[in-house]
Amino acid sequence: MPSFKIDLSTAVVIVATEPTIKMANKQAGEVAVDRDTGATLMTVDLLVSDEGQSNLWKVTVPETGVPEGLAVGRMVSVVGLKARDWENTFNGQARHGISFRAVSLLTV
Repeated sequence: MPSFKIDLSTAVVIVATEPTIKMANKQAGEVAVDRDTGATLMTVDLLVSDEGQSNLWKVTVPETGVPEGLAVGRMVSVVGLKARDWENTFNGQARHGISFRAVSLLTV
């Protein structure tokens, strides 16, 4: 599926949750890794505020792109943010949404 670049140059972005390891398979304890680099993938919730509206986005970032000690409440700049729509069927129910992936986060 195609992905789309997201421009956050005018947005204020604040860390809403500490980064956590993304699981590929929770039941098997399998950690998600970047297919190209093999880096462990992390997820972090970001509060994105722009033009009077705010949204909470769960963003996937390679562990190598997450600054050490990144804490809740820190302002960050998001490098290489892309959005991709997804759809699947789980237990007979169709689900869909948008996933967000970034190259890295930089503290401001």
